[in-house]
Amino acid sequence: MKETTYTVIFSKDEVGGYVVTVPALRGVVSYGHTLEEAKKMAKEAIEGFLEMLMQAGQPIPLESENSTISDSLAVSIPA
Repeated sequence: MKETTYTVIFSKDEVGGYVVTVPALRGVVSYGHTLEEAKKMAKEAIEGFLEMLMQAGQPIPLESENSTISDSLAVSIPA
C-alpha cells in the first residue's frame, strides 16, 4: 500500500466545530466537533474518496508541492 499526503484546511464554524476541505480532492469535505475529531473524519473521507476512485478505475490525484498557497489579505469594508 502506497502512502501520500494531502493538504487539509480546517475552518472553524459558528458553533465551534471544524469544517475540513481538501483542495487537491474536489468535493472532499468533512466536519468534526473538535479539531481531533475533524482530523479523524478528514482522514476517513480522503481514504473513502480514494477508494471510490480506484474502484471506478479513475486516477488518484496527487498533490503537487506548490499546489496550495495560504495567505491573508486585507480588504476594505464599505462604511
